[in-house]
Amino acid sequence: MTRLPQSAQLTACPVCHEPLDPADNFCGGCGADLSAAASAAVSPGGMAGDPRRAVRHPEPDGHRPAPPGTPSVPGQTAPPPTVASGMPDTPGASGASGATGTAGPTGPAGRRRVCGACRSGMIDDDGYCEHCGHAQPRERDHMEHETPGVAAVSDRGLRHHRNEDAFAVSTTTQPDGGPAVLAVVCDGVSSAARSDEASTAASAGALASLEAALAAGTPPREATHRAILDAARAVDALAPSGHHAREHRHHQQENAPACTIVSAVITGELLTVGWVGDSRAYWVPDDRAAQPARLTEDDSWAAQMVAAGLLSEAEAYADERAHAITGWLGADAYEVEPHTAAFQPDRPGVVIVCTDGLWNYAETAERMAAVVPSDARLRPLETARRLVGYALDGGGHDNVTVAVLPFPARSAEPGAA
Repeated sequence: MTRLPQSAQLTACPVCHEPLDPADNFCGGCGADLSAAASAAVSPGGMAGDPRRAVRHPEPDGHRPAPPGTPSVPGQTAPPPTVASGMPDTPGASGASGATGTAGPTGPAGRRRVCGACRSGMIDDDGYCEHCGHAQPRERDHMEHETPGVAAVSDRGLRHHRNEDAFAVSTTTQPDGGPAVLAVVCDGVSSAARSDEASTAASAGALASLEAALAAGTPPREATHRAILDAARAVDALAPSGHHAREHRHHQQENAPACTIVSAVITGELLTVGWVGDSRAYWVPDDRAAQPARLTEDDSWAAQMVAAGLLSEAEAYADERAHAITGWLGADAYEVEPHTAAFQPDRPGVVIVCTDGLWNYAETAERMAAVVPSDARLRPLETARRLVGYALDGGGHDNVTVAVLPFPARSAEPGAA
């Protein structure tokens, strides 16, 4: 996407009157194409909004990489593969790794689709009705997948015109015959161009790397470190030839594709997580009298202020700069420093791997545990659906993606099917 010319920039959507940022090419409220609206009048009935967007709330800042010179957070050390990134799935189904899953303008046998809103216009190559201008639902707007040991759900949310999150999940086998359950969740950086492509490439690349490394007997923590670097290379490859690193805040829509990443691997009694950015992993035990835990530390302005003792957590996250990230994958990133950590939980529970579209509504480990169903370990897909629904009920300001991994892996439990 190219940035709107200065003379054509709009301060409010001409369709739904939602306030706009200067770099917006689409309205976050109704999905209207602002590049077209800036040069031509839009009819009152055009570009009708998604009915899920009826409730509108002020949107949090979302991802904004911090400017160069911001201090970095110290690194923390502490059945057949299925797929998933960017593909809509039903339980037990599998998709092609790395595909975007965006619905095309044609139906069966190449025929163009009829608009689902006015039932008379045809859908153009950009996914809009040529008659009424309504933005058509994309397959990637809502994705689900379940495989033994892990389930994931991703949703566009109620404010964004597309889903820039992606996930990839699978269950594979280690050289000793034991199972390894894998989940990767990525969140496209909102100030970067083609961030949906970045999250898809990163999640697919990390999953493939993890599967290969674990099958070769690589220790999970080393495999996780390598996988994040492989994901970073996959995102770097999306940048145009000859691209020079740019400071995101002043060059929105001109910078390289970028995303955050978080992963979880369960191998026997070991849980390994890895991340760059502010997507998170949580531990929620079955016994709710036991202490839940957040397993990751954000690469963000707020986290840095808290770590440096300059602000309390409440003060830091109340600041408008709270969600400015200081670590991400992409050609404009500083040197990528994967964070990894390993844990040995002493009781059954679930691992929640998610983007900030969920944790913005359940930030602390205690709050996350309170919204996770008590039978989460037995019903991971239903749990993921309920958590996504919780975020949508809270306002759905951002894309929301969550993967749920029962611990220990169900296939490794005595008597498990």
